[in-house]
Amino acid sequence: MLVTPGDVITEDTIYMKGHGTYGTNIEGDKRVIASVAGVVEPINKLICVKPLKTRYNGEVGDVIVGRIKDVQQKRWKVETNSRLDSVLHLSSVNLRGGELRRRSAADEFAMREYLKEGDLISAEIQQVHADGSLSLHTRSLRYGKLGQGCCVVVSPSLIKRRKNHMHNLSCGVSIILGNNGYVWISPLVKTATDSEAGDGGFDFDKEPVTADDRETICRVRNAILCLAKHSVMLYDTSVQYAYDKSLDYEAKHLLSDDVASEIVDRTLMEIDLLKGNA
Repeated sequence: MLVTPGDVITEDTIYMKGHGTYGTNIEGDKRVIASVAGVVEPINKLICVKPLKTRYNGEVGDVIVGRIKDVQQKRWKVETNSRLDSVLHLSSVNLRGGELRRRSAADEFAMREYLKEGDLISAEIQQVHADGSLSLHTRSLRYGKLGQGCCVVVSPSLIKRRKNHMHNLSCGVSIILGNNGYVWISPLVKTATDSEAGDGGFDFDKEPVTADDRETICRVRNAILCLAKHSVMLYDTSVQYAYDKSLDYEAKHLLSDDVASEIVDRTLMEIDLLKGNA
């Protein structure tokens, strides 16, 4: 549920006020009122409002997409759309083939051969420090350096938290819905479901992407931007439905206001119908 400052979220006395809410000092007034514009997130009996426009506040276990900003001694600085740069330590990445051993001086000298400035990576948050900075890891082989594809930036509040944020869509592309608002779209790849699958980004297909795949990636990108423009939560089902509804139009026309509104309305109707049948 979307709220704006001053909106009454609930008057039920069983709920407690969390971040983004406040109450009054009037005796007997149990209203929970929104103090920011955002999405209501109830956690058991605690009511919070997650702001629509904010920097990313990471949580341990979040899947993120980031860009390497700097290579330093035994670590990389990563831009993750948060208030401070995140850190990926050399000891927190997989060696080629998933080899398990201590990192040597040779590994430190070869850091730029694996990840250099400007590279995109997928990773998981390992630790959140007191100042809000994040420590990342790519120890699972399904994380690591990203190859050919397209990165879309949306508000982190629009990414719906799910058990899995890596999906192969039926339209023929793979997406990584980063909790930090970075969405990675790439040609279809085999999803890594365990630590033995994937290659950790050491090897990826460098062949030119076909015109059909490029058009599909472009259509998925524009469909995501349509949903984000209308503050629709992004997850695999909503993206797939938006893509299906966009097939009646050319990919380049999807960002026009009239077409975007039509696609979003039809997508929301399809989602409501799915919820009704559940």
